[in-house]
Amino acid sequence: MTEITRITCFDTNAMLGVARENILLSWEISAQRRDVTQHQYQLQLAISADFSSICYDSGWIGSAQSVNVALPAFIPSSCQRYWYRVRIIDDQQEQTDWSPSGWFETALLTSREWKANWVTPESEDEPAESVSYLHRMFDIEKPLVSARVYATALGIYQLTVNKHALEKDLFSPGWTSYDDHLQFQVWDLTPHLKQGKNALNVALAEGWFKGELSWLKKRELYGDKKAFLGQVHLRFADGEERIILTDSQWRCGTGPVVKSGFYSGEVFDARRPDPAQHLCDEMENWTPAKELKMQYRLVPQISEPVRITESLKPVSVLRDPEGLRILDLGQNMVGRLRVQTCLDDGQILTLRHGEVLDQSGKLYTDNLRNALQTVQITGNGKNIDYAPVFSFQGFRYVSVEGLDALTDEQLISSITGEVLHTEMTRSGDFNCDNPLINQLYQNILWGQRGNFVDVPTDCPQRDERLGWTGDAHIFIRTGATNYNVRRFFRKWLMSVSADQKANGTVPMVVPDILREYISKIWGDETYTSSGWGDAAVICPWTLWQMYGDRQLLAEQYPGMKAWVQYIHQTGDDPWLWNSGFQFGDWLALDAEPDSYFGATPVFLVATAFYAWSASLLSRAAEALGFAEDAALYAEWAENVSERFRHVFMQNGDMMADTQTAHILPLAFGLLPEKQRQGVADRLHHLVRENYYHLTTGFLGTPWLCTALSAHGHHETAVKLACQRTFPSWLFSVDQGATTIWEHWDGIKPDGSFWSANMNSYNHYAYGAIGEWLFRYIAGLDYSEKSVAWDDIVFRPDLSGAGFRQASAHYDSVRGRVAIDWRLNNGSAEIKVKVPANAKAIIILPEGENVILEKNNHNSWKDIRDNHVRYIRLGSGNYHFMIEDELFSSNNSAELISEF
Repeated sequence: MTEITRITCFDTNAMLGVARENILLSWEISAQRRDVTQHQYQLQLAISADFSSICYDSGWIGSAQSVNVALPAFIPSSCQRYWYRVRIIDDQQEQTDWSPSGWFETALLTSREWKANWVTPESEDEPAESVSYLHRMFDIEKPLVSARVYATALGIYQLTVNKHALEKDLFSPGWTSYDDHLQFQVWDLTPHLKQGKNALNVALAEGWFKGELSWLKKRELYGDKKAFLGQVHLRFADGEERIILTDSQWRCGTGPVVKSGFYSGEVFDARRPDPAQHLCDEMENWTPAKELKMQYRLVPQISEPVRITESLKPVSVLRDPEGLRILDLGQNMVGRLRVQTCLDDGQILTLRHGEVLDQSGKLYTDNLRNALQTVQITGNGKNIDYAPVFSFQGFRYVSVEGLDALTDEQLISSITGEVLHTEMTRSGDFNCDNPLINQLYQNILWGQRGNFVDVPTDCPQRDERLGWTGDAHIFIRTGATNYNVRRFFRKWLMSVSADQKANGTVPMVVPDILREYISKIWGDETYTSSGWGDAAVICPWTLWQMYGDRQLLAEQYPGMKAWVQYIHQTGDDPWLWNSGFQFGDWLALDAEPDSYFGATPVFLVATAFYAWSASLLSRAAEALGFAEDAALYAEWAENVSERFRHVFMQNGDMMADTQTAHILPLAFGLLPEKQRQGVADRLHHLVRENYYHLTTGFLGTPWLCTALSAHGHHETAVKLACQRTFPSWLFSVDQGATTIWEHWDGIKPDGSFWSANMNSYNHYAYGAIGEWLFRYIAGLDYSEKSVAWDDIVFRPDLSGAGFRQASAHYDSVRGRVAIDWRLNNGSAEIKVKVPANAKAIIILPEGENVILEKNNHNSWKDIRDNHVRYIRLGSGNYHFMIEDELFSSNNSAELISEF
């Protein structure tokens, strides 16, 4: 029986505040039989949950598309809830029942629907990092049907209604290129309102808009006043509708959060009344808010919000040499501490956050640079329950001053770590029989969680936390395998487009706040570099392959094209990038002493990325149906590749004898087949000559193992990945790391530290090896022509090079893709899962005997080539056994995944 198990709009089945362009429906098909494909579908939308009031019916559409289906004939109304459902006819002409329904509610869809005025609580002498409070009372005299508030801020805000804090979402409205667009949120107030008097309260902090950003201590980069904009839409049972707007009737005052900043931390004084929790007559005497006349392009929230996703209790209490107590959370995390205890009136509790301890056991904070990461709480003689609202910290260890009366057990009981990040849905998982590799994978996950806080930051603790474009594209495929990052990156790419210059250059950080600095320090007014600006091409293309969102690809295509055109026009050779500032293979270990720049020639790196971006642009043009562009940029890519070989190679060998110089042409397909193997063999020898250690930096490391595995040197890649001595991924694991380090020797073998100037212990870029773990160890991959996992490649690592068991799964937009394999004594056992409306190929060694379990009928085709079997599969669950002496071993491991 075929059925639809789930249908979503913009990756969720219940969404408040959707934009018109994000009404894209996807569904998952389930069946007991194999080889299921969709032949037709019918979509319905209704304004009633029981579908008695249908407002859109597609009729039967002959199409296999089940991912990101747009509704071109549907014109939504603002502030309207719609329910949706689908049914299909499959390849055997079986018609399914209607799917479970989902719903979305549209936001304010046009700018003219905004009637409110901006209001500010700020005076001319407002101190830095101050937190302001806004208040509005209103009456409800009759039965209410629904209430919504549409709200945004210049700064970040927390909304409270009748003492109910809507703080589940943090740091709203998020960080965007504010000069181009500003997100707004939609909140359902209906459960919190009552007949009679109601109170709406807003706490407003500086956030990214006005607060300090970067190590340059720059403030007010977007404006000099915090402000709030909101309107409450009330619908009554008698049909009346009423709107309450932000205007001069709002009052402004102060509250218990005295000051707050992302880098500095937060100061909380429980002695000061909280206007959100203690409604009093004094608030009527507060100063009227000032109205401001400003225009911003407002867009409904795109990405999932930042939320608390997990709580951790301290695992131990340590003491430094001076007797100061330090809490160990057991995990380098990003978030905040919640304190639940009684503090005497005027008693001060100080919490200082850090990632590691120094050799003497003290909290190490030098690597935070100017970031204080300190929370100060003043008691009022009563029990408090407080966690910072407008700040977050990156930490594992926290020094505690001011709770001396508590025992260690009481201290642990009174403090909880709350992990926060953008609330993405977990989509993938990996496991193998090597516990150190499993810990590495967990470190990758925690590094992603800690740095995906509204924008993809480079680090979450020091005075930086910026959206570096290089880090983002390096990690995007790994990140998209671990979590559904489609909406997260869609939001960020809107800012990439906004900050891209007219000549096509893409800033090194987005949102772009370093333009002045880069121009002054490096003397380069292009504000860009290869391997960083290429994010404008690589990120949209990767999202297209992972999620199949044609609309997103089309939106980003002009910027992708502008970037490649910029490279083409820079310098004196249209097929060579040999000018301007370049990071090159940043932080590579083959750099000169005291240098951040690796030994690989920077223009070799730049030209390789030029060819790669041109090639991806050609493929994007083809996907969008732009045939002329596709042909043009394919020709450009080949011209650049040919020029690359002419300038940087001699007699088929790379002139620069570095690992990265050999990795990039292999990873980016710049070499003809006759040269490819020779370059791969030399890369293998370079690694082996370095005793299976890497020397690569930011732009070589992500593709190192992949380049080796894909070109006949998988065993070398495995030895690299499993290397435990410096420099290696497992060196930090052996030292107790729970996240990915910025430097291979962030903590040196003797326990000393790398330079405090740039030494984050939570820096996700080198976690890009996660992609290789999925693709070449577990063997979960997709073909180059795959869109949204419709063409899957299973490549289990049955080589015995280092692993005896591995499993992985990925929850694609079509459904779960999974593989689980293990080597037994003389046999290999493999289980795979292919979702409906997709196909796959599994690559296996020929073996003495390949057995497919009973009742497989004719759903597979066996193709033999050079002692390898390529078996084509339709949807379904499959179980293979291969008998061969290759697999002889006494080691075995239990299967992990469920099928």
